Amino acid sequence: MDSVDAAGLGIGDEYPPRIMGVLNISEESPYDPSVYDDPGEAAQYVDEELIGEGADIVDIGLESANKRFDVLSAEAELERLHLALETIESVSGDAIFSIETRYAAVADEALSQGFDMVNDICGFADPELPTVCEDHDAAVAKMASPPNIERPGAVEETNWAARKSPAWAADADYVDQVYEALKQNGLTDKTIIDPAFGGWSEAQTLADDRETFRRLREFRALERPMLVSINRKNFLGEIAGRETDERLPVSLAATSMAVERGAHVIRTHDVAETRDAALIGKAFTERASATADRITISQLDVHSTREFRTQLRERGVDPAVADDWQAHLLEVDGLDPDASDRLAAVAADQGAVVRRTADGTCLLVGSTADVSGVAGELSGENSRLGEFAEKLSGLLR
Repeated sequence: MDSVDAAGLGIGDEYPPRIMGVLNISEESPYDPSVYDDPGEAAQYVDEELIGEGADIVDIGLESANKRFDVLSAEAELERLHLALETIESVSGDAIFSIETRYAAVADEALSQGFDMVNDICGFADPELPTVCEDHDAAVAKMASPPNIERPGAVEETNWAARKSPAWAADADYVDQVYEALKQNGLTDKTIIDPAFGGWSEAQTLADDRETFRRLREFRALERPMLVSINRKNFLGEIAGRETDERLPVSLAATSMAVERGAHVIRTHDVAETRDAALIGKAFTERASATADRITISQLDVHSTREFRTQLRERGVDPAVADDWQAHLLEVDGLDPDASDRLAAVAADQGAVVRRTADGTCLLVGSTADVSGVAGELSGENSRLGEFAEKLSGLLR
């Protein structure tokens, strides 16, 4: 995992989780407490409510990213930039300042006049933006997005058959598309990846966000720090049945989980509480590494066959290797004696092992290839074993 130096702020596995507070210089933004049009009041908010509560980074937005509003042009953003610049000049606290923009021209001007990093929600749709960031030696957060400067985050709107391949497009699910969108147009040495949580398009569903969160560790294979923006998001509120103003507890629970799964920067409006939740997640994260005589050993995040395959693929190794080496220990409950005997016989033929426990459950042990063979052999049976095989195949994806 490559760390990023953002104007002296270290971001990566070896550093504490970083908290990104939010200030909006746009009347369109949906979160009223963070919206200001007076530099003095904005600076006071940053000092007291963001930096004072523990924000390491202050992200300043010049427009709302809400898809209901028209996209501002680069010229319109530049007209608003003066307010952001006056604000950061008036801030007394110590923080890294990030400009949220999709335009290289705006990024260049902001970085030239006091900003430290860029937050690009359009995933380098402006092809000059990464070059600008490299010229300024600036960190840049890149959100998964199609190569369309007016459609941030709408990864499913990309013509993947043309950009990747028809075969890949036919098999890819939503999270696969997010992963590939992050790779589109490249990554700078100081890129921080953002998997794009939230309703960026009509096609994106709450189930898509839940699956992205569940598979968050896979994005670590890109070897870049990760930013996660999940504060009070709908996919969390739906789980608990809470409206936006009641979603702080679910946001904090998800924050701890996100850090444990690999997030390094948490973007939030609830700075103090989120900082505490992130520190809890960090304290219980297990990622082993060791260094001896200039040799470093790092244990990669591999909790599933899919994560194993992703890590191999990004390193140019045939992902099929994972099928022979990823081990599974599965407990199977509810099979009658005849079904248990059938499962044991099929497992033995495929190179897997079944052992019965004292309470009547079965333990199925084997590599991904072995267990996949079991699922394939049983898939055509008109019995509970056929249903079992279908579920088993799903676990191995």
